[in-house]
Amino acid sequence: MNILRFIAMLALLAYGPLSAAADGLMMLKSPYSVTETMNRLEEVVKKRDLNVLARIDHAAGAAKVGKTLRPTELLIFGNPQGGTPLMECAQTAGIDLPLKALVWQDESSQVWLGYNDPAYLAQRHGAMSCPIVENLRKVLAGVAEAVVAR
Repeated sequence: MNILRFIAMLALLAYGPLSAAADGLMMLKSPYSVTETMNRLEEVVKKRDLNVLARIDHAAGAAKVGKTLRPTELLIFGNPQGGTPLMECAQTAGIDLPLKALVWQDESSQVWLGYNDPAYLAQRHGAMSCPIVENLRKVLAGVAEAVVAR
């Protein structure tokens, strides 16, 4: 079993309704609308002293060019205390930082919250032994769980 699958299985056991669809993408079902989930995400991120850098409404962008897209929003956030140590281990990780979380509604109207697993990012950049990775994983999992909690 490869290490990422093992980590995803551990995360599922530890954090509940979590799944990975694409490589490294951690996904949680949200009981809220896309807007409410995103509002909750932004609030939780700020409460944990992370900086919100941008909130992007992809559906609104699609509408500007005459396209239709189900509700889809992206939040870009982070803190140099977490990102810098990862970049010290592998400077190329900067392409994947700051952190991002995507909230979207699928074709069956289920709302999802997704984010890149820091362990996947570390593997991508050859920094699996970087000490900050586990802390980043815990922070993101905690944020995501708080957002979708009832």
